[in-house]
Amino acid sequence: MSISIDDFKKLEIKIGLILSAEKIPDSDKLLKLSVEMGEESPRQIISGISKFFPEPGNLVGKKCAFAANLESRTILGLLSQGMILAVSGDEFFSLLETSANVPLGSTVK
Repeated sequence: MSISIDDFKKLEIKIGLILSAEKIPDSDKLLKLSVEMGEESPRQIISGISKFFPEPGNLVGKKCAFAANLESRTILGLLSQGMILAVSGDEFFSLLETSANVPLGSTVK
Protein backbone atom coordinates (compact mmCIF):
# COMPACT_ATOMS: atom_id res chain seq x y z
CA MET A 1 0.00 0.00 0.00
CA SER A 2 1.38 3.39 -0.96
CA ILE A 3 0.72 6.63 0.88
CA SER A 4 1.21 10.18 -0.26
CA ILE A 5 4.05 12.36 1.01
CA ASP A 6 1.37 14.51 2.67
CA ASP A 7 0.20 11.47 4.66
CA PHE A 8 3.78 10.65 5.67
CA LYS A 9 4.36 14.24 6.82
CA LYS A 10 1.54 13.81 9.34
CA LEU A 11 3.69 11.40 11.35
CA GLU A 12 5.91 13.09 13.93
CA ILE A 13 8.91 10.94 14.82
CA LYS A 14 10.97 12.36 17.69
CA ILE A 15 14.11 11.28 19.49
CA GLY A 16 13.61 10.46 23.16
CA LEU A 17 15.75 9.30 26.06
CA ILE A 18 14.46 6.37 28.10
CA LEU A 19 14.56 7.46 31.75
CA SER A 20 13.05 4.32 33.28
CA ALA A 21 11.64 0.98 32.19
CA GLU A 22 9.69 -1.54 34.21
CA LYS A 23 7.62 -4.66 33.67
CA ILE A 24 3.88 -4.28 34.01
CA PRO A 25 2.43 -6.74 36.54
CA ASP A 26 0.15 -9.41 35.06
CA SER A 27 1.61 -8.92 31.56
CA ASP A 28 4.26 -11.01 29.82
CA LYS A 29 4.63 -8.56 26.91
CA LEU A 30 4.37 -5.04 28.23
CA LEU A 31 6.89 -2.57 29.63
CA LYS A 32 6.17 0.89 31.03
CA LEU A 33 8.72 3.43 29.82
CA SER A 34 9.28 6.99 30.97
CA VAL A 35 10.71 8.97 28.04
CA GLU A 36 12.18 12.47 27.89
CA MET A 37 11.56 14.15 24.52
CA GLY A 38 12.62 17.69 25.39
CA GLU A 39 9.11 18.60 26.47
CA GLU A 40 7.75 20.05 29.71
CA SER A 41 7.50 16.60 31.30
CA PRO A 42 8.42 13.01 30.36
CA ARG A 43 5.93 10.84 28.50
CA GLN A 44 4.71 7.43 29.53
CA ILE A 45 4.98 4.85 26.75
CA ILE A 46 3.51 1.35 27.09
CA SER A 47 5.28 -1.05 24.75
CA GLY A 48 5.03 -4.76 23.94
CA ILE A 49 8.80 -5.35 23.92
CA SER A 50 9.27 -7.15 27.24
CA LYS A 51 10.36 -10.47 25.71
CA PHE A 52 13.34 -8.73 24.09
CA PHE A 53 14.40 -7.05 27.34
CA PRO A 54 14.30 -9.51 30.26
CA GLU A 55 16.16 -6.84 32.26
CA PRO A 56 14.15 -3.67 31.49
CA GLY A 57 16.72 -1.51 33.25
CA ASN A 58 19.05 -2.14 30.30
CA LEU A 59 16.86 0.26 28.29
CA VAL A 60 17.61 3.21 30.57
CA GLY A 61 19.84 5.76 28.86
CA LYS A 62 19.02 4.67 25.28
CA LYS A 63 18.09 7.39 22.78
CA CYS A 64 15.48 6.00 20.42
CA ALA A 65 12.94 7.08 17.81
CA PHE A 66 9.31 7.40 18.93
CA ALA A 67 6.05 8.08 17.09
CA ALA A 68 5.14 11.16 19.10
CA ASN A 69 1.82 12.34 17.70
CA LEU A 70 -0.28 9.19 17.99
CA GLU A 71 -3.49 9.56 19.93
CA SER A 72 -2.95 8.61 23.58
CA ARG A 73 -4.31 5.18 24.38
CA THR A 74 -5.07 3.32 27.61
CA ILE A 75 -3.50 -0.15 27.83
CA LEU A 76 -4.22 -2.28 30.93
CA GLY A 77 -5.34 0.88 32.68
CA LEU A 78 -2.12 2.79 31.86
CA LEU A 79 -1.95 5.79 29.53
CA SER A 80 0.44 5.40 26.59
CA GLN A 81 1.54 8.65 24.94
CA GLY A 82 3.39 7.39 21.88
CA MET A 83 5.14 4.36 20.42
CA ILE A 84 8.77 3.27 20.39
CA LEU A 85 10.01 2.34 16.91
CA ALA A 86 11.81 -0.92 16.22
CA VAL A 87 12.54 -3.38 13.46
CA SER A 88 11.99 -7.11 13.90
CA GLY A 89 11.80 -10.39 12.12
CA ASP A 90 11.87 -14.10 12.95
CA GLU A 91 15.55 -13.96 13.91
CA PHE A 92 16.16 -10.36 14.99
CA PHE A 93 14.89 -7.36 16.93
CA SER A 94 16.40 -3.88 17.16
CA LEU A 95 15.23 -0.55 18.51
CA LEU A 96 15.83 2.44 16.24
CA GLU A 97 18.56 4.13 18.28
CA THR A 98 20.51 7.32 17.59
CA SER A 99 24.00 8.47 18.46
CA ALA A 100 24.54 10.27 21.76
CA ASN A 101 24.97 13.73 20.21
CA VAL A 102 21.43 13.92 18.76
CA PRO A 103 19.40 16.41 20.87
CA LEU A 104 16.27 15.16 22.64
CA GLY A 105 13.10 16.09 20.80
CA SER A 106 14.83 16.19 17.41
CA THR A 107 12.40 15.33 14.63
CA VAL A 108 13.18 12.66 12.07
CA LYS A 109 12.77 14.09 8.58
